[in-house]
Amino acid sequence: QVQLVESGGALVQAGGSLRLSCAASGIRFSIATMGWYRQAPGKQRELVATIASDGSTNYADSVKGRFTISRDNAKTTVYLQMNSLKPEDTAVYYCNAFIWSNYWGRGTQVTVSS
Repeated sequence: QVQLVESGGALVQAGGSLRLSCAASGIRFSIATMGWYRQAPGKQRELVATIASDGSTNYADSVKGRFTISRDNAKTTVYLQMNSLKPEDTAVYYCNAFIWSNYWGRGTQVTVSS
């Protein structure tokens, strides 16, 4: 059974930083493409960042230069370091794993106050 468990969401002031974690189990983590998506109230879920099994990364334009995705295959965990946070980063952040199918976590709330 695949499980993705996010943690690290919080209320933070604009300009602050947070690190999200996603602990994965039940999948061959080392060959999965892992990603972070977010969904703000009234908006569609959108890509934030992905990291492939070879370590290559992809970012949404809105977070380039501020967010960094990384993975630890030994801990089967993917991280999202978020710096210079803005109020528009407020959303529920979801962890995603793609390995022949898409798997999702339940999400963690990030709220950035102005």
